[in-house]
Amino acid sequence: MEELAYIPSPSRGVLYLGPIPLRGYAFCIIIGVFVAVWLGNKRWIARGGRAGTVADIAVWAVPFGLVGGRLYHVITDYELYFSSGRDWVDAFKVWQGGLGIWGAIALGAVGAWIGCRRRGIALPAYADAIAPGIALAQAIGRWGNWFNQELYGKETKVPWALHITSSADGRVPGYYHPTFLYESLWCIGVAFLVIWADRRFKLGHGRAFALYVAAYCVGRAWIEYMRVDDAHHILGLRLNDWTAGIVFLLAVLYIVVSLKKRPGREAVVEPGADASAEDADGAGDETEGTDEADAKKDAVAAEEQGAEATAKAVDEAEAKDEAEAKGEAESAKKS
Repeated sequence: MEELAYIPSPSRGVLYLGPIPLRGYAFCIIIGVFVAVWLGNKRWIARGGRAGTVADIAVWAVPFGLVGGRLYHVITDYELYFSSGRDWVDAFKVWQGGLGIWGAIALGAVGAWIGCRRRGIALPAYADAIAPGIALAQAIGRWGNWFNQELYGKETKVPWALHITSSADGRVPGYYHPTFLYESLWCIGVAFLVIWADRRFKLGHGRAFALYVAAYCVGRAWIEYMRVDDAHHILGLRLNDWTAGIVFLLAVLYIVVSLKKRPGREAVVEPGADASAEDADGAGDETEGTDEADAKKDAVAAEEQGAEATAKAVDEAEAKDEAEAKGEAESAKKS
């Protein structure tokens, strides 16, 4: 093959800062979480919620999501950890890769539900706010697969082929479809689609989140079909293709049913948020009113002081004139 252009793979996915390992896969996950919380917070505030609520709930959702993602991967690829010659301890080594998005979303939703319940917030409203951020987090997280030289597609000669150099764990060096990049770009498109549709159609009651799920599943299905890593097959299709198809149908069904039962968008997403804003505005108005009253008092006092000073000056001038007139009269008599 003539090497005209290709995407190089990193020689290693970890750097060491003294004894501390800095893993590219972990950094991608962490950056993705921060982006999701940042965007989710902006969307939550725009919907009438309090600043910081998204982050507070994410404290519950993220750990649950990480555990769920790892559990899905370990269960569906159990032979990598529990078959002959394998070490089951590797199942806990998340930094080596292996987080299933299906399990991450499912168990992450449980964590989010706990956080929402503690704050008296409806989970669908929170899910709508955070949906585009999750898609962007996935787009960033997929670059962790690039650091680990994993989850690539079939061999290809396209100029954007991914050059795999590692031969560990059964890899064959060569040029492959960069399916991690395809999914990353697809997730970015999904995020923008959800944001646009949410503004255009005022999606509510979990429909923005359902749109994200449905759109992601469409992309995941064809990208999954291109991958060549080991996977369980059912009737000739990879397990994740079946999962994507089933979840897509469930997401579309949810959109249709919820439109009939709960059209429109929630009027209030966080109880008490409006009252807190009004109290803050009221406190600001009260302070402003007090400042204006103090300014008026100062002005009146200044005017009074000025009037007193003027009157005093006039009295002194009249007294001086009377004294001068009296002195002139006495001088005239003496003359």
